[in-house]
Amino acid sequence: MEQVFTGIAITFEVLGAVAMIIGTLIALWVGARSLRRGEGGRTAFLTLRNTLGGAILLGLEVLVAADLIRTITSKPSLEDALILGLIVLIRTVLSMAIQIEIEGVLPWQRALLTSGAQVMADQVRNAKA
Repeated sequence: MEQVFTGIAITFEVLGAVAMIIGTLIALWVGARSLRRGEGGRTAFLTLRNTLGGAILLGLEVLVAADLIRTITSKPSLEDALILGLIVLIRTVLSMAIQIEIEGVLPWQRALLTSGAQVMADQVRNAKA
């Protein structure tokens, strides 16, 4: 059974990396489209930055899920548990820092909960409009 959950955790890790790669491509496309529309370099840069931030957030959220699956399903030693806990903590802090950078407010101060996927979807939707 442990091998099944290890496979699931690896799948989540791959999905997290793929989300970041595809998100980067989408961010470049949306930023270039904004620039071609004549919206100005600043608007194109902000669009690129926000979309890329959303892609990174989505990838980090999936990678944290993979770490949690690994932690819950394995029988780690105390050292392994501390290392995994540190990895999750670092990824969570990075996620929060990126989210604060994108939204300009602390996560617990915003009225609506917005995930990395929602940020990316909003940017793509705005680019199509």
